[in-house]
Amino acid sequence: MDKREPIITPPKHIVSAATIVLNDDKEILLIKGPKRGWEMPGGQVEEGESLREAAIRETKEESGIDIADLRFCGIFQNVKKSICNTLFLAKPVGGKLTTSSESLEVGFYPIEQALEMVTVGNFRQRIEYCLDENSHPFYKEF
Repeated sequence: MDKREPIITPPKHIVSAATIVLNDDKEILLIKGPKRGWEMPGGQVEEGESLREAAIRETKEESGIDIADLRFCGIFQNVKKSICNTLFLAKPVGGKLTTSSESLEVGFYPIEQALEMVTVGNFRQRIEYCLDENSHPFYKEF
């Protein structure tokens, strides 16, 4: 009988949090990343950090904007790459539009213009789902 311990492989999933920030003028906050172009702010959740905290931190780091009134919208799961993208709606409450190493440009844009600017993958669909509160919560796998 073999008494060796089984080999346990750590999970290889990535969890991210992104935020659709909508101001009182119905404009969406977008960042222009160096690789993917225009998108909503967001990124990986760090160890010991909640999804909500990650969404707030990533938005501040990438855009300079402080957010509040976060509402969970849903999840997009990339099954092949083992990535779960959690999505929130939020309102800007302070800060100043600021670029970073992750954002070449930042700004608030009218919804229709913002949707045209976002061209990568299913990012536009993610924004549309978040703006449609009747679809919350949603789960989309691809």
